[in-house]
Amino acid sequence: MATSDGWYLIGPLIAVGLVGFLGAVFWRMGLQPTGTPGGEPARDGYPDGLAIFGDREDYGLLWPAAVTEDPEVADEIRRLLADAGIRATSATRRDGRVVVLVFAEEVEEARRLAQS
Repeated sequence: MATSDGWYLIGPLIAVGLVGFLGAVFWRMGLQPTGTPGGEPARDGYPDGLAIFGDREDYGLLWPAAVTEDPEVADEIRRLLADAGIRATSATRRDGRVVVLVFAEEVEEARRLAQS
């Protein structure tokens, strides 16, 4: 096949046409880029698409045992739980409060110890 016939352009033209067609189909299905109008950031800093299950306070395998305003109090609770043999960590929520997190099988005992 000679290059002067123009057949070498068929492959790229088909690829560009297919990508354009799929883009139009996805646009019609409503799969547009998410965000607020005007390109403003979302209200809480996270787009709605990141909250897959609707719970933005998801800590995976860890459960909250205590919530406090003061990080020093959270450290004291973590030390108390460590003395009892319970592994614990802490995380700061978006509202500024500190959450002490433990594994699910130890959450009841951790809550009991944190209340005393």
